[in-house]
Amino acid sequence: MDPEIHAQRSKRIQEIQRRKLSQAKGAKGLLIVNTGPGKGKTSAAMGMGLRIAGHGKRLAVVQFIKSRASAERAVLGALPGVEWQVIGDGFTWDTQDLEADKATARRGWDQARKHLSDPDVAMVILDELCIVLAKDYLPLEDVLGDLRDRPPFQHVVVTGRGAPEGLVEAADMVNEMRAVKHPFQAGIAAQAGIEY
Repeated sequence: MDPEIHAQRSKRIQEIQRRKLSQAKGAKGLLIVNTGPGKGKTSAAMGMGLRIAGHGKRLAVVQFIKSRASAERAVLGALPGVEWQVIGDGFTWDTQDLEADKATARRGWDQARKHLSDPDVAMVILDELCIVLAKDYLPLEDVLGDLRDRPPFQHVVVTGRGAPEGLVEAADMVNEMRAVKHPFQAGIAAQAGIEY
């Protein structure tokens, strides 16, 4: 590319970005949804949690569905100001008990509501909540009401496949992870540090 053309394009991009930055004045607690069939929804949420903890702010994590210890919990959960609850019975295809799954989801939501009502908690990560909502283990309207009623500067990150439309509409940011290629398709098992 011609250096002069490159300089002109770069200058235009710089002007556009500076204008956008100068117009962005608002601040509020964000509702962020990481959904889609691809990998990385929880990992992205934990990265945001690490940022919050790095700023010395309080983080609460409630993991739905999942039942075992994770490497993320071992690291993030050991940091000051981080509270972590794993409230799940494992993969929904293994539990095979709708009423038990609903009761477990309700226990998880009771914990989540405590964090969502605490203005000292800067971020709440609701890991795999989308699956809970997609399977109707919790009423979507109740969840949306609690999310609306949270402290005004509290951030919430919701993860999981199949985010319901009402949650997507309520969100400030929605990231959809798309599966392009995955080693499981080639018969490669889940590996520590990659899948968990």
